[in-house]
Amino acid sequence: MNKNSNTYIFIYASVMVILVAAALALTNGLLKDQHNKNSEIDKMTQILRSIKVEADKNNAESLFAQNIQTAYILNSAGQVDNQSSPEAAFAVEMSGEVTKPLEERQLPVYEALVEGDTLYILPVYGAGLWGPIWGYVSLKNDRNTIYAASFSHSGETPGLGAEISTEPFQAPFSGKVLYKEGEFRSIAILKSGQKADNQDAVDAISGGTITSKGVEDMLLNCLGAYKAFFEQVETENTENKEE
Repeated sequence: MNKNSNTYIFIYASVMVILVAAALALTNGLLKDQHNKNSEIDKMTQILRSIKVEADKNNAESLFAQNIQTAYILNSAGQVDNQSSPEAAFAVEMSGEVTKPLEERQLPVYEALVEGDTLYILPVYGAGLWGPIWGYVSLKNDRNTIYAASFSHSGETPGLGAEISTEPFQAPFSGKVLYKEGEFRSIAILKSGQKADNQDAVDAISGGTITSKGVEDMLLNCLGAYKAFFEQVETENTENKEE
């Protein structure tokens, strides 16, 4: 075949495209399982961080199994989904759930046992300045007091909005409460020195106003979806007293 002919060039280009596509598909298939595994380990690490347990890729799985007692999915009425399981709860992607009407959302809950007390870990997901932000908030047994919080991001500005993933920003959430005078208030994030009326607050990031506001909105939206679950505590306490 004449290598200078249009037919040869077309066949050669077609074969090369097919070979490259096949190589890319094979590479993607080989790496997909490892990518999924890395994502799972990263998620476990973030969940553990919300109960003040530090983990890395080498021990995340064992520490997760050791500390997380169970997980399940709630509906907006605070009821456990009939199809719920720890595996199903772990598989829920909050990036999709937050776009749904509240009545259609799947609301994962992780339970951990820390120093003899049950902690409830709830995922949160929202928007920062440059992209998505997310995290996990753990509550004490009263389902009101924050035990700890862990946040992360995909593209906030280093030294500014990216500070939401650091200890100085996260630590002040410990001990804050979501309810005041029987009403769900969430947590305000305000400039240093400012105070919120009838609401617990933490300091915003200096120079990271939009990201800080994103965290505030994220907590209000995502934790607010669990109000029925939070308010079950009062009902359970009343029933226990009657018994």
